[in-house]
Amino acid sequence: MNDDNLLLNLHITCPWSVESLLAEEVSQLGAEIQKTTVAGVHARANLESAYRLCLWSRLANRVILTLGRASDCETPEAIAAAVGGLPWAAHLREGDTLAVDFHGQSHAVRHTRFGAQVVKDGIVDALRAGGRTRPEIDPRGADVRVYAHLHRGHLLVGIDLVGASLHQRGYRRDTGHAPLKENLAAALLVRADWPARAKRGEPLVDPMCGAGTLLIEAALMAADVAPQLTRERFAFERLADFDSAVWQELQREARARADLGRRRTNARLWGFDQSPQAISAARSNAMRAGIPALIALDGGSVSALVRPEEAPGTGLIMTNPPYGERLGELPELVTLYGDLGQRLKREFGGWTLALFTGNPDLGHRLGLRAHKQYAFKNGPLDCKLLLADIAADSAAARAEEQEVSESKPLGEGARMFANRLIKNRKRLKKWLKQSGETCYRLYDADMPEYALAIDVYGHQVHVQEYAPPKSVEPAKAQRRLLDALSAIPVALDVRPEQIHYKQRERQSGKAQYTRQSSAGDRFVVEEGPAKFWVNLTDYLDTGLFLDHRPVRRMLRERAAGKRVLNLFCYTASATVHAALGGASDSLSVDLSNTYLEWARDNFTLNRLDQSRHRVVRDDCLHWLRTAGGTYDLIFLDPPTFSNSKRMEGTLDVQRDHAQLIDLAMARLAPGGELIFSNNQRGFTLDATVSERYAVEEITARTFDPDFTRRTNLHHCFVIQARAA
Repeated sequence: MNDDNLLLNLHITCPWSVESLLAEEVSQLGAEIQKTTVAGVHARANLESAYRLCLWSRLANRVILTLGRASDCETPEAIAAAVGGLPWAAHLREGDTLAVDFHGQSHAVRHTRFGAQVVKDGIVDALRAGGRTRPEIDPRGADVRVYAHLHRGHLLVGIDLVGASLHQRGYRRDTGHAPLKENLAAALLVRADWPARAKRGEPLVDPMCGAGTLLIEAALMAADVAPQLTRERFAFERLADFDSAVWQELQREARARADLGRRRTNARLWGFDQSPQAISAARSNAMRAGIPALIALDGGSVSALVRPEEAPGTGLIMTNPPYGERLGELPELVTLYGDLGQRLKREFGGWTLALFTGNPDLGHRLGLRAHKQYAFKNGPLDCKLLLADIAADSAAARAEEQEVSESKPLGEGARMFANRLIKNRKRLKKWLKQSGETCYRLYDADMPEYALAIDVYGHQVHVQEYAPPKSVEPAKAQRRLLDALSAIPVALDVRPEQIHYKQRERQSGKAQYTRQSSAGDRFVVEEGPAKFWVNLTDYLDTGLFLDHRPVRRMLRERAAGKRVLNLFCYTASATVHAALGGASDSLSVDLSNTYLEWARDNFTLNRLDQSRHRVVRDDCLHWLRTAGGTYDLIFLDPPTFSNSKRMEGTLDVQRDHAQLIDLAMARLAPGGELIFSNNQRGFTLDATVSERYAVEEITARTFDPDFTRRTNLHHCFVIQARAA
């Protein structure tokens, strides 16, 4: 490999969708492209160009010196034979440690670890056959890393010339939330034509810079700094045929170019972020990258973004805002993107926006039309880089924008939705004032095209999106959702962070209990004389079923002096009401430790004596069959369906309710009442229940004004023993 005229076969890998950009870069660095493939290119280069690629490539992940290719490598024996025929002694030094990175599989080689073992055995056998000692294996700190890729029987084997991936520049020890990899950031900048802009001295602004990766990569380009200039070690330096003189000259040239570039570049870069921690991380990263003088960093929110006074003329806005990998982020992001669009149009007329997002629908909230879109992958996420020209505002248009900026004007769909929310709140105003309720349903798919349920919990808003019908295009449903989320802060006068969004499909059993998040944010709400802890983020449901409010009120009114049993108690809100109504004692039964602990917290919040108001963890069917004692007032509210691993068999309320009622009635004291409720929309009471007991359906009386639109949300019955 030390002959300068010898052309080496290279396989250079990169992030998905960066292949064409990489091919251009590889050509510019002196290699000859042979083939472009998925996430990489194959090229030929002399020794100097191979080293130059490792030092200067901003887009590559790895540079592999290809030693050989073979076909018909389906079996371990064929793979080992192909590997054993390669000239390992010409590249590996005596005493070098070894590691193998194996990718792919065949019908006989199904695991990468096994494939790596086969390749390693082939190398070891070849070296020992040539009289060399067996190399030691070091998976983490190996002197030489072997690359092997198997696909449909075709095997490619080579040596990694780099070691750790080239995206690891070494400056980023402090990272922000979900940081971009450095080479992906560089690819985005190339697509946004930043290298040419930097040569013209145009400014670059990142209004949500995070740990500064985009800014630092842009500064390295502007100053002509090799991205790997500060890397301590390359894997090729450990190879037997390493040419130190060629490598030292390349490093000397790179240092000279960097010194000159830092002095001569007139490109200026600004980064803003509302997180002090992010700004601090960006400063530290820029310092380690050696370009701190080129980047001005400051705290600031998007809603307060202004163009730097030192940045006249036109330039590039380049940013990678959050795009809602977690559903609960959407309400804040709708406002964030809207604010960004307003500020860009107000402050940066004539500039170009390059916005990288995994949610193009959020990108449309900017109010700017993208003239180009490029597809990328950010890890597993499908993303797009949107390029849009920001129209230069006239003085009159800017004045008009300033006049209406506080009102945050809405689009037609959002305005229609906001009007419906305002109308619904006006309809409920008198009832809310009289009842004093602070938790209520404001909207429940009133308009079919906006399939949402919106509940108010004090100063917080809980938004659940129902799965749209198959007849509605997903893109259209997403646009309507974002319209609604942009309307809620305006209509209800709440901040975006007070809105909590979830997707809800038709649930069975205790799916509402499944943890959605681990934020742990809970707060206290009031319902009549009762107080409850609610959590709008961590679970699909909140800890308080609002449609059952009248049922809880009825239990409180009937509980004085009575022994109360609450089956399938959830967070025991019904028990709290009964206890506050004067129940002498109570027992609440549920299978979930999480919700029983929540119930205890509710008891403590309401200063209830937990020696008289107890909870029991058990399958309610099992408990009813085995427990003793009787109760004067029983509340039975089973889930529609449950197949919990902790219970015996499954529970289907339509199938099993008669048995449940019989078991509960066996625990009912003479003259007592069983309140039976369930949430199955099409529920029908078994006729035999009415034959055995005195049954009164009270469903119609168990909906307050906020639920009168959908009176099939639950069914409720009062059941007593028939008079003798």
